[in-house]
Amino acid sequence: MKLISNPCCSATMYRWLIRFFWLGLFIWVGLTFRQHGISNDEYVQHTYGQMLLDWYQSGFKDQDAFHYRNLYLYGGLFDIIAAAIDPYIPIMIWDIRHLLSALFGLLGFYGVSRFAGLLGGTRLSLLAMIMLFLTVSWSGTMFTHTKDVPFATCMLWALYATALVVRDMENVSGKAIVLLGFAVGGALGLRVGGAFAVIYLILLVIGRVLLDHRFERTPVFSRLLRMTVVLLPAAVLAFVFMAMCWPWSVIEADNLLEAAKSFSHFDFNMQTIANGVVYNISEVPRSYLFQYLAVKLPEAALLGLFGLPLLWLFCRDALCLAERSSRMVMATLLVGILFPLVFVMDDRPALYNGVRHFTFLLPLLAIISAWAIVAVWRALASSHVAGRAIYQAIWAGVMIGLMLVNLLDIAQLHPYQYVRLNRLAGDQVQAQFKWEGDYWSSALRAAADQLTEMKLPERPQPYWVAACVDTPQIEPYLDGRFSVTRRWEEADFFLSTTNMHCHEVMKGKLVGGVQRQGMWLAVVKDRRALQGVDRRATPAKN
Repeated sequence: MKLISNPCCSATMYRWLIRFFWLGLFIWVGLTFRQHGISNDEYVQHTYGQMLLDWYQSGFKDQDAFHYRNLYLYGGLFDIIAAAIDPYIPIMIWDIRHLLSALFGLLGFYGVSRFAGLLGGTRLSLLAMIMLFLTVSWSGTMFTHTKDVPFATCMLWALYATALVVRDMENVSGKAIVLLGFAVGGALGLRVGGAFAVIYLILLVIGRVLLDHRFERTPVFSRLLRMTVVLLPAAVLAFVFMAMCWPWSVIEADNLLEAAKSFSHFDFNMQTIANGVVYNISEVPRSYLFQYLAVKLPEAALLGLFGLPLLWLFCRDALCLAERSSRMVMATLLVGILFPLVFVMDDRPALYNGVRHFTFLLPLLAIISAWAIVAVWRALASSHVAGRAIYQAIWAGVMIGLMLVNLLDIAQLHPYQYVRLNRLAGDQVQAQFKWEGDYWSSALRAAADQLTEMKLPERPQPYWVAACVDTPQIEPYLDGRFSVTRRWEEADFFLSTTNMHCHEVMKGKLVGGVQRQGMWLAVVKDRRALQGVDRRATPAKN
């Protein structure tokens, strides 16, 4: 929906800026992928990937993967790749996984660039990529969210391919069909939620056929039948790719349905917090996801979205007169954003970790917010308002200022920038405990490094370490002097993230930790001098 032309800079200039942006992204990933801790589910996910690999290598005889916890309800696209390349890369598996996850994240940046290019050319591609980088729930999580980011990337590419299909319905390219098949299959090969991509496709194809029938009197049934035939190769490719990544899903006819039912009623005893109110994850309000989006999205993105009403006032005629094929690209983007939000409002699924389970919305929100920012600027330029150049300059200045503030926060919080809250949440230090922060305990890697650097008296038995995480998350970073214990009262040292007040569960002298912008993200406590009741654990405030 190319309402925005570019009077001041050439497309060539923007292409060069995009190249420099890509160079910066690759350098950033290469320099920082080893700075992140092991996430909560990463050990079991890697074990699942190894089991899937064993299933293939045993000639489909080793069935352990299909009985391992509840992991069989998920696809293993990411995990099986990580397990397969592990023997050939001479670094620890957790860093391999984080690098691989970051590469999926970069593929998400490329998808945003391509999708935005359909709407507004190279300028919008660049701005959308910048907005995605400033979205810390993407750029700050793409190393450690090894299920969410790959899934979001596959969903993005599936929606992009869908946009190509509904835009070019009379002449759908073979490349679009192949891309659609692999992207949908990849999404389903990670989570059953990839079925959303299928729903989007069906809704948009039917919508395009009905619109064409209304305005051009084209036949409905024959076009739907033709599109079914055209899309059949994509469906076959998606099914085969899904089966390769998630073999359990096709072993029994009703396994996909069982997985869908399991996730629609997914629940366990866990708490989350939103704006200072603690909830069981099955009892979060319908506004939970919206609250987190409001405090996690970049300020510039929110202001751009709030500017959409201005766009309607100034250029609704241009919106209505845009070509139908162009409007269908925007419709595809809007369906990809609105359908999940309506689903959350209606179904009220169990939610926790903020926007994590809806990470796949973030690239789409980056695109629509970038489109809104540039479109409002262009609308001001074409309006008849007195002093429009001044309003344009104010709009651009405010946006650039907000982006620079956001970028400064990212630099100061690195590599834990995903804990960032925007200014709507208020003062970062005061708001820290009103929202989920370092829920993946990434900062504990640096805390463990501090502990191992401490000079301690030698003794025959190890120093016992209690940690407010699963043992596999902390063990790889401790040397032979330390051993992790589940008997916290006996611990000599306590390591914890500050998320949900877990650091307050155990007493001890603060001897180290991780701080950013005045916030403690992780702590190291020395408990060796404690006696009696002081050694006992106490419930957290939550």
